[in-house]
Amino acid sequence: MSKQAGILKVIHAVSEIPNDPSPDESLFDSGTLDSFTLPDLVTGLEKEFNVKIPDSDLVPERFDTVTKIEAYLDSRQS
Repeated sequence: MSKQAGILKVIHAVSEIPNDPSPDESLFDSGTLDSFTLPDLVTGLEKEFNVKIPDSDLVPERFDTVTKIEAYLDSRQS
């Protein structure tokens, strides 16, 4: 499974969207995610990708698009 597919899997698990968001679509502006689902998203990403995301990184800007999430995960896994 690609990293992007794993990210989409987690997004679908925490939101009720029927389709995949485009890579650069704002997940918060589109209503896919909000401040209540952000912690669930982060927990899902930690489990899916076996990373630890510190509480200090829990800011919507860091997880606003699939592309930003992918870049963030790359920075945590290197």
